[in-house]
Amino acid sequence: MRPQLRWLILALCLAAAGPCAAQPATDAYPSRPVRIIVPFGVGGPGDVFARLVAQKLGENLGRNVFVENHPGAGGTIGTGVAARAAPDGYTLVVVSSTFMINASLYDKLPYDTIKDFAPITMAATTPNVLIVHPSVPAKTVKDLVDLIRAKKYDNYAMGGAGTPSHVSAELFRLALDLDLTAIPFNGGGPAIASVIAGHTPIAFSALAPATAGIKQGLLRALAVTSKTRSSVLPDVPTMAEAGFPDQENDTPQGFLAPAGTPRPIIDRLNREIAKVMASPDVKQRMLAIGFEPMVTTPEEFAERIRTDIPRLGRIVRAARIRPE
Repeated sequence: MRPQLRWLILALCLAAAGPCAAQPATDAYPSRPVRIIVPFGVGGPGDVFARLVAQKLGENLGRNVFVENHPGAGGTIGTGVAARAAPDGYTLVVVSSTFMINASLYDKLPYDTIKDFAPITMAATTPNVLIVHPSVPAKTVKDLVDLIRAKKYDNYAMGGAGTPSHVSAELFRLALDLDLTAIPFNGGGPAIASVIAGHTPIAFSALAPATAGIKQGLLRALAVTSKTRSSVLPDVPTMAEAGFPDQENDTPQGFLAPAGTPRPIIDRLNREIAKVMASPDVKQRMLAIGFEPMVTTPEEFAERIRTDIPRLGRIVRAARIRPE
């Protein structure tokens, strides 16, 4: 066969095969298991959230959806793994406010916070909650502020530098010019345990890990940092209702895919996750652990990320928060 004819046949085959080869990538999605990367350890709020979603999402997609934990460096290791994954819809990553905080907390990240990801949806939000040991003679936030200014208390438990709850605590300290020192613990669980024991009787905490202690009377909740009250703790006021506005700092939970993931796949995942969050059993289980289910468009989640990066960054810089 002449070389020219051979190249002509090859070119015609490639031209015919190209569109056909690309089509199954979206139309047949998913054709194999999907993994959800959690950039934190097993048992934390993000991990519990991801596993609840994964189970139902797998049922909806007709494929196994599994969770893979990649903890370390404040969530940046696992998030970096997701950024380097193939943009084919088979790797997702769960992110929270930590993702936006890390953009200012770390001098160098193994990914670009904006350019390396395609937002899918916010799927839930949870407030931070200001908690105290029951022995603290404060029934309101104002009572607590008065006690701190009277030098009755001078520290608070902190479950990790740069965590959303730490940022909420520093926002509170800076806004009111309080003399409070953060006492670091290796995670939210140990920090809450210290409050329950009365060693460090004040903390801001993610709502999910604090809910059980609050309901059992081991902790007293003074206020939540969301715009509206949490349905999990309907009797606990917001910080604004308690007389301290501009303290709003809830924590979203959402899903990202690697940048370049085809838009039809992003839209499919957005629809399917919305179905998961609307299902009564998932909604009930989410509310029980402190998450308020919700869904957004990819564009709305992208805007939340772009807005939160500078807002949270200002607190990080003002408080001089550095990674541990």
